[in-house]
Amino acid sequence: MPFTAFFRLLLLLCTCGPALLFAQSDRWQQAVKYEMDIDFDAAAHQYAGVQRLTYFNNSPDTLDRVFYHLYFNAFQPGSQMDLRNLNLPDADERVSDRISKLTEEEIGYLRVNSLEREGGTLGFEEVGTVLEVRLDQPILPGDSTVFTMNWVAQVPLQVRRSGRDNAEGIDFSMAQWYPKMAEYDYQGWHANPYIGREFYGVWGDYDVTINIDSKYVVAATGYLQNPEQIGYGYAPDPAAARPATLSYHYLAPNVHDFVWAADPDYTHDTLRRADGTTLHFFYQAGEATSENWQALPPIMDAAFAYINAHFGPYPYAQYSFIQGGDGGMEYPMATLITGERNMNSLVGVSVHELMHTWYQMLMGTNESLYAWMDEGFTSWASNEVMNHLRAEGLVAGEVVDNPHRRTYESLRGFRGTGMQEALTTHSDHFATNSAYSVASYVNGAVFLEQLRYIIGEEAFAQTMKRYYTDWRFKHPNPNDFIRIAEKSSGLELDWYREYWVHTVHYPDYAVADVEDVDSSGTTRIDLQRVGRMPMPLEVTVTLKDSTEHYYYIAPEILRGEKPQPAYAEQWTVLPDWGWTNPNYSFTLEIDKQTIESVRLNARGRMYDDNVDNDSWD
Repeated sequence: MPFTAFFRLLLLLCTCGPALLFAQSDRWQQAVKYEMDIDFDAAAHQYAGVQRLTYFNNSPDTLDRVFYHLYFNAFQPGSQMDLRNLNLPDADERVSDRISKLTEEEIGYLRVNSLEREGGTLGFEEVGTVLEVRLDQPILPGDSTVFTMNWVAQVPLQVRRSGRDNAEGIDFSMAQWYPKMAEYDYQGWHANPYIGREFYGVWGDYDVTINIDSKYVVAATGYLQNPEQIGYGYAPDPAAARPATLSYHYLAPNVHDFVWAADPDYTHDTLRRADGTTLHFFYQAGEATSENWQALPPIMDAAFAYINAHFGPYPYAQYSFIQGGDGGMEYPMATLITGERNMNSLVGVSVHELMHTWYQMLMGTNESLYAWMDEGFTSWASNEVMNHLRAEGLVAGEVVDNPHRRTYESLRGFRGTGMQEALTTHSDHFATNSAYSVASYVNGAVFLEQLRYIIGEEAFAQTMKRYYTDWRFKHPNPNDFIRIAEKSSGLELDWYREYWVHTVHYPDYAVADVEDVDSSGTTRIDLQRVGRMPMPLEVTVTLKDSTEHYYYIAPEILRGEKPQPAYAEQWTVLPDWGWTNPNYSFTLEIDKQTIESVRLNARGRMYDDNVDNDSWD
């Protein structure tokens, strides 16, 4: 049996109970099993749901309460999400003051009518977007229990990610649509109010049935169990009467969320990859979409091939690209993306949201605490994939040696504003959207690319693959990732994580002087550490005959050095630089008169606050 097929079989056979077997050796993780059945009234934009949730307490703690997220409650005037956007100095224009203006027919809500545990009624309190539940009996370590809930909901007018009637005319984008158990991990409960930022979920299995007007085509996370009943994959008898309601039944194993969308005008295209993965494409055909969406499948096929080879094989049997939402938003086995885009934009958003399958849907970090490990890693990988697709001639644009150059420039420009905040800031608590966006998307991407510069190509490639192997279907944190890099490289990297994640003190090095030492043709090069953060340096000395000499200086706290890179034919390792010393000098048996230039970081892979002091000509 091929590896991919075996892995998928293992995944499909996995149930929540044995999920503890996948837990990291030094940490446990909770597990859930959702069984949900909803009756959807599309005309009223409302639905009623029944949820049977099996909760596995794999922790060593006794739990006397649980929390559910009620995300749709954010879309009401006066909610914390509304107030947050009314008071941000740079509120997202997609939200701004729109929530404050929603009418009773336009708001969203999730209202729990009843909650039982093993047949006994539980009391609960709805606090904004969080349901607080005090248990009648605690859940003991290693025990499991079953909660049964009845709820009703109204789908909000589409404002952010979720909702009805989006700007492109998609009827329903159903993200964050059900009462979702909050995560409990080694840091305790994570019952954060929803203000429109990040998510964190419990790994589990989903069994979802959506009963909806038969005019609708539904796209969703998970494997459709009854395609023949609803018209997927066969030609129904045109003379047969179509039922008023169809029931879409999905199973989704080992995921931490479930999304779906519905529209009566969806076109549904598929592509079956050589490895057996089926790609689904749901979009409204029209002048603004058809040509580009029909060209998208082979491009995403090529993207999957590259991603599988470089970041680890996609473990599920299908993936869906669904027109909907308000931009691009990732979910397990699917994404919601706005579809009326030019070709490069459509490919770009599809690649970015697909990459989230690896960095959040498989390596399920707590996005609220470590958004940079989600958005930043995804942004970095997306740059790599898009550059590959350009090289293959599948998208327009120039193939470049460094696809991350603009990311570095963005970070450098933003640091000049004085608005940057440390990556340890909780996603919900950044003072501005700009600071959050730069920290999450830009800083995280630079973190990875600079790590590649620090440890070298081979160790970095091994790090990314080992990260996938060791941490898929788990909840890694920053230390877990940096330990993988340390094991792959043999270098000590805690200083790198501490400076880049915990502070806003970044590198700035300068070529202070280049001087003749004496008449014998010896030249002294003086360097200066201007910024507080230490880094390994590559000093490129270019002679007037165009010969390049690379001189490598490791910070002492790295406890080693990276191997000679392929681009440096002449590579000299100099003594380490102790980080407390702001100055460093070395001499060359080269006449100064033969030197054309001395440059720090000539390839631009180390972040430097001030590039104007990096060279001597």
